[in-house]
Amino acid sequence: MPDVANNKNAGLATVLAVQRAACLGHPVPTLAERKSDLQTLQRFIRDHTDALCEAISADYGNRSHHETLLAEIFPAIDGIDHVLKKLKKWMRPQRRSVDWRSFPGARNRVLPQPLGVVGVIVPWNFPVNLSLVPLTYIFAAGNRAMVKMSENSRHLARLLIETMPAYFPPEKLQFVDETGGVGIAFSQLPFDHLLFTGSGQTGRAVMAAAAQNLCPVTLELGGKAPAIVCADFDVRTAAERILFVKYLNAGQICTSVDHAWLPEASIAAFVEHARQIMPARYPRLDTPDYTSIIDEAAFDRLLQALDEARARGAQVISLLPGPAWDRATRKIAPHIVLDAPADSLLLTREIFGPILPLRGYTKLETVIASINAGPRPLAIYPFSNDANTVQTLIDRVMSGGVSVNDALFHVGQHDLPFGGVGESGMGHYHGVEGFHTFSKLRPVFYQARYSALALLRPPYGKLASRVLNFLTR
Repeated sequence: MPDVANNKNAGLATVLAVQRAACLGHPVPTLAERKSDLQTLQRFIRDHTDALCEAISADYGNRSHHETLLAEIFPAIDGIDHVLKKLKKWMRPQRRSVDWRSFPGARNRVLPQPLGVVGVIVPWNFPVNLSLVPLTYIFAAGNRAMVKMSENSRHLARLLIETMPAYFPPEKLQFVDETGGVGIAFSQLPFDHLLFTGSGQTGRAVMAAAAQNLCPVTLELGGKAPAIVCADFDVRTAAERILFVKYLNAGQICTSVDHAWLPEASIAAFVEHARQIMPARYPRLDTPDYTSIIDEAAFDRLLQALDEARARGAQVISLLPGPAWDRATRKIAPHIVLDAPADSLLLTREIFGPILPLRGYTKLETVIASINAGPRPLAIYPFSNDANTVQTLIDRVMSGGVSVNDALFHVGQHDLPFGGVGESGMGHYHGVEGFHTFSKLRPVFYQARYSALALLRPPYGKLASRVLNFLTR
């Protein structure tokens, strides 16, 4: 085993060395070169759209091509269009002020320059989006990249490894498959920046490994993102929006609605609406529009959480007619759970599946206190028509991001940064913040032809004293 691990390390290190040499040979790609890279990436997506959808569905067992187009292909293509429009402005040197008393005639600028080689560790749930969208900002900032795919994305990884070299040479972009132990070796490489998307547990290990090289890390993690439906908001509308997001990709989304808070008096109405809405969207469990759970371990984990809640007195409601789950296809029907114990698996761990616990409240203060008692979530979703109520929740409940009167869709805004806070992550990408994350915002001071500081060189005398008295008065 040590020999295998050493071989993996050596192979990855060789790829990194090739990319770093290419960086040193051409450290600052032009605007035209960066745009060409982005257009090439976009062309790859368009050329392989059907194959990408098929590979992802094969990795899941079944995933709707429409969901892949909506959540992965379109955001990547459209995001590149956005960056192409903004890139010239983002690359401009920024003017900064100068203290005229000390440095008359001098200039200050901030130059966004490439960091070098960026490592990207990609999860299985949205593997196209979470590899190619970061690459958009990595290439926009003028960098090169190595991308490690998940062990649950074998079909997709094979497709990317086989087809991407026709678009980008290995000194620009290299995809890496997970064949066992690769993730550890990958996170130990001395990248110029490392982006990890995944669980908090793995994120801690990645950050610890990167720290050995003082490699800066952007972590996009997860958590228990709540929807908070206020008494003034229409329950039917809330149900339609929350249920769409919750059961998209069978709930396997880091920014999905983990659970929903509702006024006690609204819970029965929400459940009744859910019983009507969900069979209209997914008439049966085996519909191709409904996504499978990624693997058997995740399937069993979700069933265990349902069984535990049921055994402890919770009401477990399957929202589709027929069987509640099917092991052969790894599909679990959309569920709502009422009265789950506060210390149950469903309320203490990120669910990451098609199970929506509903929690009742009589005072909004109770909701605020409960959320703030736990780790800061990746997102919160307030539903209210009262601007003051919405602002109160935004002010008093910290999270990575917010969608108001809907869920998830702040992530789809190309001009908003995306990232977590506290245990839900650190750092941002998307928007100009993504460009800045993968750039060195390099401060440059340009001294004037004649330096006023010459008046302050030793030996110090009366002139130096008069100048310093003027500067410190």
